[in-house]
Amino acid sequence: MYLFRLADRVARGLKELDPSRLQRHRDFLLTQRMPDGGFRGREGDSDLYYTGFAVRALAVSGGLQDDVNNGVVNYLKKHQPLDLGVIDLLSWLYSALVVQAGGGEDLLADAPRDFAEKVAEKLEATRVADGGYAKSTEGSAGSTYHSFMVSLTYELIGQTPPKPNRLIQFLYDRQRDDGGFVEIAPMRRSGTNPTAAAVALLHSLGGMDDDIADDVQGFLTDVVSTEGGFQANTRIPFADGLSTFTGLLTGHDLGRRDIIKPDRILQWLTSQIELPTGGFRGASWDQQADVEYSFYGLGILGLLHAT
Repeated sequence: MYLFRLADRVARGLKELDPSRLQRHRDFLLTQRMPDGGFRGREGDSDLYYTGFAVRALAVSGGLQDDVNNGVVNYLKKHQPLDLGVIDLLSWLYSALVVQAGGGEDLLADAPRDFAEKVAEKLEATRVADGGYAKSTEGSAGSTYHSFMVSLTYELIGQTPPKPNRLIQFLYDRQRDDGGFVEIAPMRRSGTNPTAAAVALLHSLGGMDDDIADDVQGFLTDVVSTEGGFQANTRIPFADGLSTFTGLLTGHDLGRRDIIKPDRILQWLTSQIELPTGGFRGASWDQQADVEYSFYGLGILGLLHAT
């Protein structure tokens, strides 16, 4: 599964780091735990989305301890997965599987036999006429990002999106002349993150070809920041953790590890977004670290050190 393969790549790279550096970031992640077992978001309360990123970050940096595992189990039990939107559902399912893999409780042991079918029905309720998946059942236009999230959710229940050729065509229609991909149809300027989502999804669907790969490499070159990371698009003049992680990952998956020299990325990472006390912030302008951007920061370090 994509998310577990990615986690393995990052984890292998992080093993090359100084253990004390890694421990500082793990300590930060643990400070974000809440009494109910979840992890706080930027609003201060436990949040499924942020809990999912905390679980991912802890898993790749050494694993979840029993008390953390048990706390996450208790938090996940407060939510009925079939009542969740796609993003929270993906966070719930991934967290549940990671907890189980770490020796925790199987939260799906008592799920109804048709659980996977009900999840699939929920996902298909967001599919729209353009062949992609919208952000909600009320949406009328497909989203590149949400289509990727739906595909990941299908993987977690052991299925694939139906009518894959329609989804491939949806993605082709989201490519622009600059070589990248946009989030929704009306947009004309490609973004690093929708481009990364499109490339990953095309790879999984068998829709990737050399011409698209060349186009994307050209786009990634255009969003290299003078700071040393990747920008979200060509108009934003600074790098950020999410775009640098997804841009770096996409470059690696296309066989291009040299779009930005690793030393430049490391210099930007350590001087701009990695906090010496632990944790990562989103960009140089950001005022605080959080668990999501800490996962991206660890992900960048893991990818740079993975062989």
